[in-house]
Amino acid sequence: MEERSGPGVGPDDALATAWRDARCGELSELWLDRRVRLAGWVHRVRDLGGVLFIDLRDRAGRVQLAFGSDWCATETLAQARELGSEDVIQVEGEVLRRPPEALNPDLPTGGVEVHVDRLNVISRSAPLPILVAGLTEDTLPSEELRLRHRVLDLRRPEMIHNFEVRHAAVAAAREALSEEGFIEVETPLLTRRTPEGARDYLVPSRVNPGEFYALPQSPQLYKQLLMVAGYDRYFQLARCLRDEDLRADRQPEFTQIDVEMAFVDVDDVLGVCERMLKRMWSRAAGVELEVPFPRLSYGEALERYGTDKPDLRIPWKLVDLTGLLSGIGFGIFDRTVEEGGRVRGFVARGGAALSRGAIATLDELAREVGAKGAMWLKARAEGWSGPLAKYVGGEVGGALHSEHGMEEGDLLLMVAGPDPETGRALDALRREAAARLGALEEGAHRWLWVVDFPLFQADAGSGTPIAAHHPFTMPVEAEPERIRESPLEIIANAYDVVYNGVELASGSIRCHDPEIQRAILEVLGFTRKEAEDRFGFLLEAFRYGAPPHGGYALGLDRTVAMMVGAPSIRDVIAFPKTTAARGLMEGTPSHVEPDDLAGLHIQLCEDD
Repeated sequence: MEERSGPGVGPDDALATAWRDARCGELSELWLDRRVRLAGWVHRVRDLGGVLFIDLRDRAGRVQLAFGSDWCATETLAQARELGSEDVIQVEGEVLRRPPEALNPDLPTGGVEVHVDRLNVISRSAPLPILVAGLTEDTLPSEELRLRHRVLDLRRPEMIHNFEVRHAAVAAAREALSEEGFIEVETPLLTRRTPEGARDYLVPSRVNPGEFYALPQSPQLYKQLLMVAGYDRYFQLARCLRDEDLRADRQPEFTQIDVEMAFVDVDDVLGVCERMLKRMWSRAAGVELEVPFPRLSYGEALERYGTDKPDLRIPWKLVDLTGLLSGIGFGIFDRTVEEGGRVRGFVARGGAALSRGAIATLDELAREVGAKGAMWLKARAEGWSGPLAKYVGGEVGGALHSEHGMEEGDLLLMVAGPDPETGRALDALRREAAARLGALEEGAHRWLWVVDFPLFQADAGSGTPIAAHHPFTMPVEAEPERIRESPLEIIANAYDVVYNGVELASGSIRCHDPEIQRAILEVLGFTRKEAEDRFGFLLEAFRYGAPPHGGYALGLDRTVAMMVGAPSIRDVIAFPKTTAARGLMEGTPSHVEPDDLAGLHIQLCEDD
């Protein structure tokens, strides 16, 4: 008998239990001519008359079971013929090699099958509201139906793969951080309200009538307090909760890998994050990342790409066309410049192939994100075409060729207006045009640090300063009076890591000086008393010797979704909520009985 070793190769394996010797997907030719005991779900049944084949499935994969009159008792064969999809069974039999014509190279266990002679039906499945086996992307049930029957949806091999990747990513992150001297510390879920940019979920206190806890939007203040307490290097797989409007990449509760360290500067923090990501991508996705990642300032990112989350898989960059295209007689551009705006655009290589209908769709997209529309110009063999064609002959056309590299077959897309408006529109146009023209660099993993964010930005409605990241970030110019006098000019020691156009992590060097922190809170509208009431515990801790410190938080759900190519983070969260913040499977949120509310000192108001 050949000597066997390693996981999943025999009944002495650590995964063996009283119910099974191995998992279905672990059988291989090492098991040939050996009896085995398996348990799992019936994935598919194929009755060929003389022999009945069943695919048995568990988390590790599938294996083919064979039931035949030559080795099965009559009653066992009859019992097997009554099995249906998702019945749970236990079997015993001999592992044999499949006949050459029956080999399945697409299945890890496709070289063997189990000739079953004992069958134990553990539980029967009711008729299925959604299928588990044989589904493709085109035949998936609606997401609402899948969320309603989430237990069945989670059985799909694709979903199991997502959570195995998630586990590998988490294990790699823990390993990488632990090797660098970090310790894992849990922080409270019942805390107090903080200005994190979204609404808090509030929890009434039964023993303190009229008072409420807030569920944490992040462990921000606690991890800073741990640095003041001398814990040096902390991390946590932190559950965070935010009561905000949802999208495909947002959930009311989510997980982030939260990291903080003391006596560091920006380079130190970015280095730790890069090494963690490198380990995660290697272990969970089989991709080796090149570090360090390139860096781009916030201002440069907006100028070159129109966004602080640029997708570097797209080769096109934005250019300022104001000087070239104003004063040529095209009224829209001239009026824009008179009003203090700019004309910006980009050259889409091969974009002249887009139809007028496709370009009209791009124009509508620009309007949807706040611009007045998009202008276009095609370079064809017979000359220019488009609304600007008659304005760009001679020197202007020559400059488009020589300065901006526009060649025959290219499309120039332009937007006129104030910078924020044109930036948003051009970012959307750049992504959409690249998708339509196949300009995305296939299979690329393009990382980027965006650094030097502003400390404050103007609120879109009132124009008053609000925190660009959060109010606990250290400014580059650490002068309290300067912060109070010119808040919108202050640059912060803040940074985001962007992967293929998606922000995955965000962080900063924190403010550890109580006077600077007070100045920041004053700019945000907090009186000294309000600051003490809300953050007195943090400001007091700073008075007892606070080290310089900084860190980051990586969105785990979004990161895993990118790893597996999921369209929504709901596909990598076991029991997610809908965009209406409802749990369809368990029926949350739900009504509470009046007596229970009374015990919490709460009375509901009747609707008018």
